[in-house]
Amino acid sequence: MPVVISLLRAVNVGGAGKIPMAELRDLFESLKFQNVRTFIQTGNVIFRTPEKDLAKLARKLETAIEKRFAFRTFVILRTPEDLRDLIGRNPFANREGISPSKLLVVFLESQPDAECCGKLQAIPMDPEELTIRGRELFIYFPNGMARPSFSQSAFDRAIQIPGTGRNWNTVNKLLALAEQLE
Repeated sequence: MPVVISLLRAVNVGGAGKIPMAELRDLFESLKFQNVRTFIQTGNVIFRTPEKDLAKLARKLETAIEKRFAFRTFVILRTPEDLRDLIGRNPFANREGISPSKLLVVFLESQPDAECCGKLQAIPMDPEELTIRGRELFIYFPNGMARPSFSQSAFDRAIQIPGTGRNWNTVNKLLALAEQLE
């Protein structure tokens, strides 16, 4: 049975979208997923499912979360293979001095088109660096993520694709947890 990594957007951050992880795990188990594990409080769930259609599965999860917790969030799904591929595509992998806690991966629901990529690359970012690779954005924040130099609203207007971010440490931990289930 395949392993899936579920990433919820905007859960337990900024006072909105509160979901206790034990209750989220219970919800996933009630949907008959197996070996359900959560990781940290930001809505990461690793589980086994026979479902092969990840887009259909994401919609099912979004509906179940809305019904149970009374708010709608986007669910981005990846497989362990997707995370291994992403780690291999890290544009910062061979650079000295890159802090994993300052590297953000934004997982997108779909791959941005050329127009979207152009808009993203036109956003003034200094000292941050943005690289687009497939369905993921890699953003390095040399001064930390708390106060980026770029406008978050400009970023949101440019992207217009549902997504959610995780730092590099979390990405690697999620893959390690998923590989334990494989």
